[in-house]
This record gives sequence, C-alpha cells and structure tokens, in this order.
Amino acid sequence: MNSHVQVVRFSEATIRQVRLDCNRAMIRARFCPERSEILQLRCIDNREETETEFGNQLWYFEGVGVDELDRRHGVFGVVEYSTQYGLNKLVEDGVFTTENQREKFRSLYEREVQRPDWRHPAHRYLAGGVIAISTLWLCYLLFKTLVA
Repeated sequence: MNSHVQVVRFSEATIRQVRLDCNRAMIRARFCPERSEILQLRCIDNREETETEFGNQLWYFEGVGVDELDRRHGVFGVVEYSTQYGLNKLVEDGVFTTENQREKFRSLYEREVQRPDWRHPAHRYLAGGVIAISTLWLCYLLFKTLVA
C-alpha cells in the first residue's frame, strides 16, 4: 500500500445513503430495482471540506443490472457528492456499460474540481490582454479629450 493512500472509515449512515443513491442511479438507467444488485462500492476521491471550500466525494460502484427483458448486464456506476457544512449533497450520478466510459466521467470530474491557477499560461495571457486593451482604451479616451 502506498504511503499517500489513507484509509477513511465512513459511517453506516453514509454507506446506506450512498447505496440508496446508487440504486436510484440504476433505476434511472432503467434497470429493475428488485432484481438488480450492487456488488461493490468504494470511495475513490474524498476531498475534505475546509473553511474556504466545500468538499467533494466520488464513489464508484459495480453491479449487475437486469433490464425489462430480463437480460443481465454488468454495470459500472459513479456517484458524485459535494460536502457542504458536513452534509453530502448529491451532484451527479451515472451508470455505464464499460469502465472506459466511467473513466471519461472521472476525467470530467477531475477538470471540474481543479481551481483556476494564475501560473497557467492562458490565464497570464488573458490578464495581459485585458491590461493591454484597457491601457489602449484609456490612452484613446485621454487623447480624444486633449484634442477636443
């Protein structure tokens, strides 16, 4: 086990709520709630809430979904939460047929959670452009008032 991996224990109430939300995701994906089952459930990202930012949790689940024609499908699901004032608020969920589709969702999640950084070249160019345009506009206005 890597040293940067930490084991987090979640309360029974949290696990029960995540399982309920996973079942709701299966229902929205048009799988029978009585015959479908969730086989594995795990939290893959747990960003703690701080005084300045809300937290995030991303849960993966695997299971078997049974459709209306009684066919069994392997499913790979995801449930995303925002932790606000100590409470988990459901943000989004999804059920996919392959792990690759679920990983595409995770890449979108990772991009969404990242905060803007001024060290990024595009942000510096944007700031420089705004300053340059503002300077040119002010010079134009100053020139117009002096000439008039």
